[in-house]
Amino acid sequence: MVLKLSGEALREDGSQDNISPPIVERMAEQIKAAHRGGLEIALVVGGGNFWRGVSASNRGMERATADYMGMLATVMNALALQSMLEALEVPTRVQSAIEMKNVAEPFIRRKAVRHLEKGRVVIFAAGTGNPFFSTDTTAALRASEIDADVIFKATKVDGIYDSDPMKNSDAVRYETLTFQEALTKQLKVMDSSAFSLCMENDKPLVVFDMMGDDMIRKALTGEPVGTFVCA
Repeated sequence: MVLKLSGEALREDGSQDNISPPIVERMAEQIKAAHRGGLEIALVVGGGNFWRGVSASNRGMERATADYMGMLATVMNALALQSMLEALEVPTRVQSAIEMKNVAEPFIRRKAVRHLEKGRVVIFAAGTGNPFFSTDTTAALRASEIDADVIFKATKVDGIYDSDPMKNSDAVRYETLTFQEALTKQLKVMDSSAFSLCMENDKPLVVFDMMGDDMIRKALTGEPVGTFVCA
């Protein structure tokens, strides 16, 4: 399975610190609890707590350069997660789509699969290695490459709604959706590249709220949370 974490979720609201060690520790403890049950877990983490390439390009920076900077931000978050997981005695490997051999392995699909088979958590960093693609797309791509059973997208909303629940108090949450229904209703589940990859490669998606008590562990261990999207 692939768990997609938002980089912004690693930062405490209102804090000037880009990474909150207590938040990372809580995440790591939940991942450890799920991993202890024998699950093969791969992680993809964003870099929004440090840098958002699209926002920078909207303010005048050249888009490809801004995106590469965002990829480097994801490597810092991946290393923070690795450090905390290994402090909890969870064997972990970081694989980067941009070669930086002093801090991470290069992404090699067969090696990633072997790590998972050996019971290691694999963290995929630096996005796809290409500008113009989000970490949502990275999660969908890596899940397809390692033949993951499911993708979990951890957000700050408890699933997918028919309208924005922050703006509409009458918004209705879906328990389950098909890919086609999500497209027809124009629901913003993921960016279009990521969603297309999930649909074409038949990778089910669970969108859930990671901010609740023990929600990451519950999602990974199969407890009903959020919204389930499938073929």
